[in-house]
Amino acid sequence: MIGGKRIDYDAVVGNIILRDTADQPTAEIYYTAYTQRGVTDNTRRPIMFAYNGGPGSSSVWVHMGLLGPRRVDIPDTTHTAPPPYHLVDNQYSMLDKADLVFIDPVGTGFSKPLGKGKGKDFWGVDQDANSLGEFVSRYLSEAGRWNSPRYIMGESYGTTRSAALAAVLQNRYHIDLNGVILLSSVLDFQTITFDAGNDEPFIMYLPSYAAVAWYHNALSNRPAELRPFLKEVEHFATTDYAQALLAGDNLSSADRAKVLDKLVQYTGLSRAYIDKANLRVNAGQFEKELLREHGLTVGRLDARFTGETGDPLSEEADYDPQSSDISSAYVSLFNQYLHEDLNYGRDKLYAMSGRVNPWDWKHGPSAGWPGHTNVAVDLAQALSVNPRLHVLLNSGLYDLATPYFAAEWTMDHMGIPARVRSQITEAEYMSGHMIYVNVPALAQFKSNVAAFIDRTSGVN
Repeated sequence: MIGGKRIDYDAVVGNIILRDTADQPTAEIYYTAYTQRGVTDNTRRPIMFAYNGGPGSSSVWVHMGLLGPRRVDIPDTTHTAPPPYHLVDNQYSMLDKADLVFIDPVGTGFSKPLGKGKGKDFWGVDQDANSLGEFVSRYLSEAGRWNSPRYIMGESYGTTRSAALAAVLQNRYHIDLNGVILLSSVLDFQTITFDAGNDEPFIMYLPSYAAVAWYHNALSNRPAELRPFLKEVEHFATTDYAQALLAGDNLSSADRAKVLDKLVQYTGLSRAYIDKANLRVNAGQFEKELLREHGLTVGRLDARFTGETGDPLSEEADYDPQSSDISSAYVSLFNQYLHEDLNYGRDKLYAMSGRVNPWDWKHGPSAGWPGHTNVAVDLAQALSVNPRLHVLLNSGLYDLATPYFAAEWTMDHMGIPARVRSQITEAEYMSGHMIYVNVPALAQFKSNVAAFIDRTSGVN
């Protein structure tokens, strides 16, 4: 039952065999698909391909937490009690709007190389996008869905995959998409990589630090409302703070003092700590330092979560409290669901997180040159070539893995015309990286995506 409507569906665990130019098998990619029964005209039934990120993560999280017909029921921001865990009907599933295909890329789930195929043939930005492009093309043929409205949806590195995949589908397979749904996005890795000499991440993360400090009441003069406060921080981050970082050693003492005052006001960290960090506090340091005096570490994936601090003298967070709090429930319930409900895989080992290293980060025309991976150019090209393509960007305000401001800033710096930029819709949630652990955010996401599909599928 979704929104008071009964949805009868078929659930299928299957695989697609990838082949080389000599028609020899190179890999098998497993998927779980949910298709509504009784549909006589597939041209009016959208289909959505969904996956997680990592790289190296199976699709279990978006499958069992966000989109699928069954959902892991866990408490928000606290450690889930030991088993038995609880699986519930997902009243926020997207199955009332689209058929769902959850993909496990090679090296995750049950998916693996075959024949002469090797891991390195699939473990890289371009290699991964190419293999999923072939998967989508072959699935559309096997399922008879070539004329259905189609969407791709990725979380975390899955958004990187989606940008590259959208371009591969268009350029190689002549497959236009109706929409790309991005959740907890990173397209330009320079915006989140704290490398020496790269000041960009400090600018991008500052609004997230402010949001987290606001949530934990760590600000000396906490504003009543979060969003107006973040607007102020965003402006400071891209003006005075950015100029101070660009000035480097040429920053005057007076200007440094002004910036320090603002950073203390916005982050809740001590003046001495920020000064010692030379105005540059990375995410791991912030996670450890914000509540250090309380013996707590805040989460990376969702900074609303806290955990015991571990080593009180360590500089950065020792672990991620959110990941520790929810992972056992997801792993346990998915295996139980796969074996009991879907009647598959008792004799197999499902890799929740596969070993896909080394991952080849070289990408596109710059392959072989040093630099950070940037697939925003792929998404920009896809939007420009396909004038009917739409993008929905979804971001959690308490996400310290892929900060919301970096994702939104990237959208504003793709160099696309205003008409094309208008086809990108942005949504923010009072949650973290996996927004769906917070049920109100899950409901908001469902509403946003349902409206997005209604607007872009051409079936209403």
